[in-house]
Amino acid sequence: MKFSGSNVLVTGASRGIGAQIAKTLAEMGLKVWINYRSGEAEANAVKAEIETAGGKAETVGFDVSDEEAFVAAVKSIVEADGELSYLVNNAGITNDKLAMRMKTEDFMSVIEANLKSTFIGCREAVKVMGKKRFGSVVNIASIVGETGNAGQTNYAASKGGTIAMTKSFAIEAAPRSIRFNTITPGFIATEMTDVLKDEVKDAFTAKIPLGRFGEPKEVADAVAFLLSDHSSYITGETLKVNGGMYM
Repeated sequence: MKFSGSNVLVTGASRGIGAQIAKTLAEMGLKVWINYRSGEAEANAVKAEIETAGGKAETVGFDVSDEEAFVAAVKSIVEADGELSYLVNNAGITNDKLAMRMKTEDFMSVIEANLKSTFIGCREAVKVMGKKRFGSVVNIASIVGETGNAGQTNYAASKGGTIAMTKSFAIEAAPRSIRFNTITPGFIATEMTDVLKDEVKDAFTAKIPLGRFGEPKEVADAVAFLLSDHSSYITGETLKVNGGMYM
């Protein structure tokens, strides 16, 4: 794919979907900044894999829900590279409970980690990318933000909010030629789904028209497309990567 920019920050990139996004974008020629909160060893392993394959990568550790740390990290990237061309807000958590048993702090912890952090990243991207009047941001939401899910009121709110917020950023940033889009993955084969019992996996698979869980690479390829020059007239869009589970 063709990219007019040179570097990208991927949050939550030490493992799972985030790690695959980092590797895929590095393969396509971008310098990747691998964010992690606590998985420094895993982030360094992703960096080493990218560099072994001939790509460019750096690690940057910070908690995405810490506004001061996020702002400082973006500043350090711009100081090192002279720009930030692309951003992928991927970091997030879950804290599942039925709503009637969910404490306010359980709700807000997920809002802080998922929605607030994405807002901070998007806001800082507009400030930095606006100076060059170029950039693209992809926010990773979830199918749950579109459909809701029992036991995930907090997660659904954070991801549904991400979808709506992305549209607002897309409108505000369009005059500066900065694009904002969202991806809503369905069930993707990662460490999180590996622990599910076979009968649970089978029940979910039965609801997916393509008859299988997705692969992290399939999400990463969608991210690459939305960041790249090939999607230059797409902004404010939500791309479903869910095997047809929700259309």
